Amino acid sequence: PEVRPCVLPPWSSKGPPPPPPPTHTHTHTHTSKNRMALARCTPLLSLLLVLLVPTVVLSVCGGASADAHMGCHSTTPVYGNPNMLPILEGASAMKLVANVSSGLAYQVTVPNFGGNTSQTFFLTHLWGSAYEQGYAHGQMLGKEAGQFMNTSWAYIEENIESALLPYVPEWLADAIAEYGLDLALDYVYDITKRFTSEDFYEEMHGMCDAAQVDFALARRVHMLPGVTKGACSMLGAWGKAVPGPDEHLLQLRALDWDMDGPFRDFAEVVVYHPESGNATQGHGWINIGMVGFIGALTGVSETQLGISEIGVSFPDSTWGPWNQTAIPIPGVPFIVLLRDILKFDQTIDDAISRMADAHRTCDLILGVGDGKMGYFRAFQYSPWVLNVQDPLNQMPLASWHPRIEDVVYYGMDWQCPSFNQVMAEQIQKTWGNITAPNSIRDITAVEQSGDNHLAYYDLTSMDIWVAFAAPHTSGGPTEAYHRQFTHFNAQSLFNVQHVQG
Repeated sequence: PEVRPCVLPPWSSKGPPPPPPPTHTHTHTHTSKNRMALARCTPLLSLLLVLLVPTVVLSVCGGASADAHMGCHSTTPVYGNPNMLPILEGASAMKLVANVSSGLAYQVTVPNFGGNTSQTFFLTHLWGSAYEQGYAHGQMLGKEAGQFMNTSWAYIEENIESALLPYVPEWLADAIAEYGLDLALDYVYDITKRFTSEDFYEEMHGMCDAAQVDFALARRVHMLPGVTKGACSMLGAWGKAVPGPDEHLLQLRALDWDMDGPFRDFAEVVVYHPESGNATQGHGWINIGMVGFIGALTGVSETQLGISEIGVSFPDSTWGPWNQTAIPIPGVPFIVLLRDILKFDQTIDDAISRMADAHRTCDLILGVGDGKMGYFRAFQYSPWVLNVQDPLNQMPLASWHPRIEDVVYYGMDWQCPSFNQVMAEQIQKTWGNITAPNSIRDITAVEQSGDNHLAYYDLTSMDIWVAFAAPHTSGGPTEAYHRQFTHFNAQSLFNVQHVQG
């Protein structure tokens, strides 16, 4: 169907009772202080904290993505230079760095331009139950996971007070900076936990147990994407848009997000090998992101599905009565929904049903490709609507966002003329010969999207190409779209057998 039935925002629905609290003993160091602070707060101040903190976290974490959103309505499109770097074969560039009972970890070295522009990322394989996968992850990369959690939290705390000052007096900014961040993200957790699959927190518990990372802190860091927006891009091309005769399905997911904080210092590709015979574990899938972050932003599944996502800052009237931006509402976090699509769904129809049935919490453009069916669809996803976008009905329809045969695409936002125009022009120039190497060279680098990381998936042959932003310790171009891509065959990654050394 072109339009699926809307699931209304569920704030009036009590739903099933929440699960009992976990028995794990991890506690955040500020928990008792926050309880006392919260007890002193009036209901009005509590409400103010919950409403304001997501807004300022968005301003702190917006970084380069905020700049990209602001550039959406520039009267002059900006064109970047093509990416002329050769593609690196990942299988020849990795070294085993850890081997435990349920996991393997490799370090992949990417030369880029040589010298100080070289960088590394982790390629990790995890086996077993959700808890065992998390525990193995923490055993192998616990130091890096802990650094990611702690530096991410410190970055938000250090910047939140200055970000608050445009909204509140200085005394209130001090109080919110000290108490409000924990409160707001714990509130997001409280209203989303009953919509979250149990394996998500089981895996997180396993990682925290092995790495000795504060579970409450890890949980709060995972709530951040739900109150921030990335100005990202997506593309699906198949049929006549790609070279014949096989007519592969090619999909793009470009992540444009904060570049000032530590998020670009912990790049990782994780391959999940579920417990054999355990239906609750789904099937194999690949998560492309950051060490210690187990929500899905970018990835593919063993069933030839791929995901893409864009945060919407510039909606139009088709999105519903109001634009959901900074007020958290009950529902499934999108990083969990995308993870469940990859982990459990067999077809794009399964993914559509999952989205239609979900209690949706925010305004996003989501993308799902299905290599078995041979096509890609984007989705106008909000608490109010779920509209399917295909080449014949792709919206918005404008001179800067024309419909292109056998292609669905979005550049940075729903209403973003400057980036969409550049993307459309580059797609039209490459149309009929859209491949990953050609797109890496001539589409995303010229559009200038994918500063934090980006990936192309050929969901027919199950090949993936990934690039990550320069960590703060590396030289050369900062943005991932101007750095060297690494190629892997996803099926070969799924076929890896674990032999403990």
